[in-house]
Amino acid sequence: MRTRPARPCEAGALTELALRSKAYWGYDEAFIAACRAELTMTPDDIGPRRTVVAEEDGRILGFTTLEGEPPAGVLGMMFAEPEVVGRGVGRLLFGHVVTEARRLGFARFTIDADPNAEPFYRAMGAVRIGATPSGSIPGRELPLLEFTLASRRTLAGGSNSRS
Repeated sequence: MRTRPARPCEAGALTELALRSKAYWGYDEAFIAACRAELTMTPDDIGPRRTVVAEEDGRILGFTTLEGEPPAGVLGMMFAEPEVVGRGVGRLLFGHVVTEARRLGFARFTIDADPNAEPFYRAMGAVRIGATPSGSIPGRELPLLEFTLASRRTLAGGSNSRS
């Protein structure tokens, strides 16, 4: 499994992957339909949102985006195919975001997390700093997390210890 920059021609496939990934948590069709606009990637989004995919044997298993400008960014999207959840795709993508954010000079990034994904992000070292309104579901709030790059040394070897 490796990461690589996403291609503009993959925007539609990434949108469908995001919707499948969101549905993994048991949301009904109406909920997923309400999220479609927010989870849609266009060819013009790929570069500016710093979109990266995780792939294996030419198959895209997940993707992520790192948005904004230093010193503060946003992990805008991170999704994995439902059948590979638990195989390290999220850890690989998160590690890429951390490495890229450091390289670009970010000090921190925030994450508007699905409530079901909050434990994963917390295990990666993010901390909850509040809540933020859902961009798709009126009245729904999402956990707002922050990852501070200065507090982390590495994600290699599965270590999540704080420095």
